[in-house]
Amino acid sequence: MQFGAYTFVETRRDPLTGEPVDVDKSFADVLEQIELADRVGLDVFGLGEHHRPDYAVSAPAVALAAAAARTKRIRLTSAVTVLSSDDPVRVYQQFATLDLLSGGRAEIMAGRGSFIESFPLFGYNLEDYDELFAEKLDLLLAIRAKPKVAWKGRHRPPLNGQGVYPRALQQPLPVWIASGGTPQSVARAGMLGLPLAIAIIGGEPARFAPLAELYREAGRRAGVAPDALAVGINGHGFLADTREAAIDAFFPPYAEVMSRVGRERGWPPLTRAQFDQGLGPRGHLMVGTPDEAITKILAQHEVFGHQRYLMQMQVGAQPQAAILRSIELLGTVVAPAVREELAKRKAQV
Repeated sequence: MQFGAYTFVETRRDPLTGEPVDVDKSFADVLEQIELADRVGLDVFGLGEHHRPDYAVSAPAVALAAAAARTKRIRLTSAVTVLSSDDPVRVYQQFATLDLLSGGRAEIMAGRGSFIESFPLFGYNLEDYDELFAEKLDLLLAIRAKPKVAWKGRHRPPLNGQGVYPRALQQPLPVWIASGGTPQSVARAGMLGLPLAIAIIGGEPARFAPLAELYREAGRRAGVAPDALAVGINGHGFLADTREAAIDAFFPPYAEVMSRVGRERGWPPLTRAQFDQGLGPRGHLMVGTPDEAITKILAQHEVFGHQRYLMQMQVGAQPQAAILRSIELLGTVVAPAVREELAKRKAQV
């Protein structure tokens, strides 16, 4: 199994104006995190695209290119690229460039995005939400397949054989589909034979099992070989040497962010009781000691049979030192232990 981390790169904000401040420090912190993740053996690091003041990354490929210059082996992915409001030509060019700079370590994780600010920003209508994603994914995959394509859609001028360059080092450049639970996206990923990342940020993970089943069944019906399909699980988590230290570092900033986003969407504030429920054996939060995370990840693997696990550790203003320790524990303790146990189980089959 592959292990990694992802972040939206939280900004520090002026308490009076709400405007982001010291954004350069936010980027310095995330580059330090990625460098450490590379050193401790994690497989993947992802940066999420957003267009709002509380998150620093609106151009993931640019930030990931800076990380490519400071790392040697870790794969670098968006988490996610909001493909619906972007131009697939530019998305391919940016990540092909990242792929060349990194020696073949770039990935695109394409999704609709969990926020809607990019749609009016770039002049798109939210009523076209689903159609935009389907059409632009079709174009991205066509460009990925060959440099010159003839393509026509409703939301972008056609291509009539123009070349799209540079070409990625990896052939094909990996494209994952990210889903927060939309069956249409899951089925589309299976039919296209693309790897699927399921974001589980609430509720019991077992409730998402039908999505993995739908994905594999859609692939089977489309004639995709089972071993060509891959599932990743993305979720909130935080590791420390003691359970108390993990909770103390993670919960207050996490509660503030979830409650703030909740206010925007008409949800009640996050309570400590809800948080504690998420910490339970069947909960979605990987917050605690490495041993607790190992147990939970193995339990999830029995449900999903997934090939990748990515942890979002920074959900709010968690201390940098604590985030670095969490990354270290994921890479040096959790990942090796889970891989060893899964290898034993496979050998016993």
